[in-house]
Amino acid sequence: MFDVLAAALEEIHSEYHIREKVTRTTTDSGSNFLKAFRLYGEEKEEEATNVQEESDSTLDDATADESDVTRFSPAEMGFLVEYAAVMKPVAMALNILQGDSSVHMGFLLPSLYQLRDKLKRLESSCKICTPLVHALQRGIQKCFGDIMKEPELIAAAILLPRFRTSWTTEENILNAGLDYIRNHLDTDLDDVTSTSLSDEDDFFASMESRKSQVGELERYLSCLSTAGMDLLHTFPHIKKLSLKVNTGPPASAACERLFSHAGLLFTAKRSQLHCKNLESQLLLKLNSHITE
Repeated sequence: MFDVLAAALEEIHSEYHIREKVTRTTTDSGSNFLKAFRLYGEEKEEEATNVQEESDSTLDDATADESDVTRFSPAEMGFLVEYAAVMKPVAMALNILQGDSSVHMGFLLPSLYQLRDKLKRLESSCKICTPLVHALQRGIQKCFGDIMKEPELIAAAILLPRFRTSWTTEENILNAGLDYIRNHLDTDLDDVTSTSLSDEDDFFASMESRKSQVGELERYLSCLSTAGMDLLHTFPHIKKLSLKVNTGPPASAACERLFSHAGLLFTAKRSQLHCKNLESQLLLKLNSHITE
């Protein structure tokens, strides 16, 4: 930890061009701070001599006591390596779903399906942590088994240009989502008619509307563009439905951070703060990056 603190201080000094101007640094006398300055700080000659003597003495003591330190056995090291390999995709999935920005409801199922596939591949390579892999697989199925087949959530993933239909090879899952999209594109556009049409044209307008919707969905799925979310601007009806099903966040972490910020604002000295003022201050706090 001491080397991390030293690197952070060095980066700050370089960023603000004050390396040659710093004459003294005040710390909280924590052991890591003290060690960082003892090893990397500029020292006077007598201080350097004392530190070297102290370091030599400590090294001698450590060498003398080295046979008393309990070390990890090869089996324990093997377990730790496998445990880290198994838990890495779980941690990555959680970090993605708990993100602050650019994370939509459509991220949920691709993250779960990819996590399930990664755990499946780990089954053949694990020797010690196989029970852990199986426990994680059972937990995913128990918690998310039903929603992993939910048509609206499947559609939410398909309607994100980043994923579309590339996140799973299960045809029945993709077809459920595509059917949901087709049905809801129809209902969303039934009321889009022009008042200038004749009665005959207006009566048969839904036929042309349905034809254009299917064509738009096929063009969206086959488009090779890598424009990200901007791709939706090219497909207005797809964009409308995507916004509808992807508005909600896939995890409660963002809401919990909101409540945490509210707790920091609503202190004892602000106990009489009106709810409108609290809301305004909270919005300013959470969106401060926009004005920076």
